[in-house]
Amino acid sequence: MKYSDEWKDFEVIATGNGEKLERWGNLLLIRPDPQVIWKPSKPLRSYKGINAVYKRSSTGGGYWDYLKDTPEEFFIGWRNLKFKLKLMGFKHTGLFPEQAVNWARMIDLIKGAGRNISVLNLFGYTGAATVACLSAGASVCHVDSAKAMVERCGENVRLSGLEKAPVRYIIDDCFKFCERELRRGKRYDAIILDPPSFGRGPNGEKWKIEDSVCDLIELVAKLLSDEPLFVCLNSYTTGLQPTVMKNILTLTLPKCEIDSDEIGLKTSEGIVLPQGCTAFATFGKR
Repeated sequence: MKYSDEWKDFEVIATGNGEKLERWGNLLLIRPDPQVIWKPSKPLRSYKGINAVYKRSSTGGGYWDYLKDTPEEFFIGWRNLKFKLKLMGFKHTGLFPEQAVNWARMIDLIKGAGRNISVLNLFGYTGAATVACLSAGASVCHVDSAKAMVERCGENVRLSGLEKAPVRYIIDDCFKFCERELRRGKRYDAIILDPPSFGRGPNGEKWKIEDSVCDLIELVAKLLSDEPLFVCLNSYTTGLQPTVMKNILTLTLPKCEIDSDEIGLKTSEGIVLPQGCTAFATFGKR
């Protein structure tokens, strides 16, 4: 299990009965987590100062129950980077803190390359990985099908003082964009894939990770430059365990070192809460 121990603006305070109590800056939030099947040491709602609780609906989805005044938008930082967040639908805030372990590795790889690195960030969401790579000196092409998420990426780039950094913002279906980039002869030194378990493109294209990930990795392999640096694949789906992800990359990306593992969040209770899996392929000189 890999996790970041660098967070100051975020922590998981307690867990139990399918929920987690988190601190985001000065806000306390309770959100569902299906992997929390154990009992809490004390009821999460007994903690003082809770701002909001996300409650699931019996008909699907859910809503935020505000227990005290809560700003519509708020900000947290990691290292020298800053992110603008808000309480969004389906329990999200606009950031996945467990990914900090991957941001740190990407930064180290890019800085250690000793050359200009071009990064393609697919399913880029609000752009935390984009901001991290830009901060290390890379150029980034950020792709997501949701206009609001791409716009939020631009805000996070500016908040982190990287408004002059080389970044392209693309609102598109990731698979179709990759096909066009391949036809255009575009190549990238590093590629990040953070696909949702389920999703839709801007024109209603359906995405299910188990059905599409192998085809996508095959396509991504063709987009790598002659001197690639890394490919990072994330999964939040139980069917894509670390070994499965490693197998996919091993069979698709030759001449690279691949490691895969669970990633998680260390809690104040002294446990590590699993939050998905990640697989990294790193390349030496071909």
